[in-house]
Amino acid sequence: MSSGANGSLGWTSTTPRWWWTFPPLKGAALVQEAGRLSGGSIDAIYAVAGLAVPAPATAAVNFFGTVATLEGLRPLLAGSEAPRAVLVSSMAALLPSDGELVALLTAGDESAAMARAEVLARDPASTGQLIYASAKLALSRWVRREAATPAWAGAGIPLNAAAPGIIATPMTADLIATPARREQLLNVVPMPLNGIAEPIVVARLLAWLNSEENTHLCGQVIYVDGGSDAVLRGDSVW
Repeated sequence: MSSGANGSLGWTSTTPRWWWTFPPLKGAALVQEAGRLSGGSIDAIYAVAGLAVPAPATAAVNFFGTVATLEGLRPLLAGSEAPRAVLVSSMAALLPSDGELVALLTAGDESAAMARAEVLARDPASTGQLIYASAKLALSRWVRREAATPAWAGAGIPLNAAAPGIIATPMTADLIATPARREQLLNVVPMPLNGIAEPIVVARLLAWLNSEENTHLCGQVIYVDGGSDAVLRGDSVW
């Protein structure tokens, strides 16, 4: 593996392909750097960056940043024999959200969406908490709407999403720091199957979704949530 100020390049033997990670680049700069490091061709996109703070930045990163990354890097998949793309949504898409913000996000109206998020963020303890769920709901809808289009499925690119429950990461560390906090969070996000998960659980799903074995999964939001979706929605989706 080699690395430097402009990113990292490595090889994994379990899934034989090169992978790249990048510093906080965005937009055209990210696409340009990916093209430079890869020689103009990549096999897969993993769009996993995210925030969980009651601020407009959460909507900017979780929705617009994710979509821009996927759409910007998609042309680099053209040279792959088995192109794949996956993003990370969340079971939080099932929790209360702000309908106006969701509508603006799904419409791609970034300026109006940021303005609405600013309004919600004025009360971080209540309406500000709706920003994260709204961004993840909009992202899940984006996958459903885009995956079967000519740009993705028509180009032979499976596009799917993983929707984790509570994962033990630095982002959730304070929320699960004590037994009381864990219980409180699990009352909102029930995970009857094995409880709070480690990051490797989600990583394994992401690896399979972007593997050559995945030939027909298209536009699916896979809940890796210990049962939250089943508990909260039951059979309502059917």
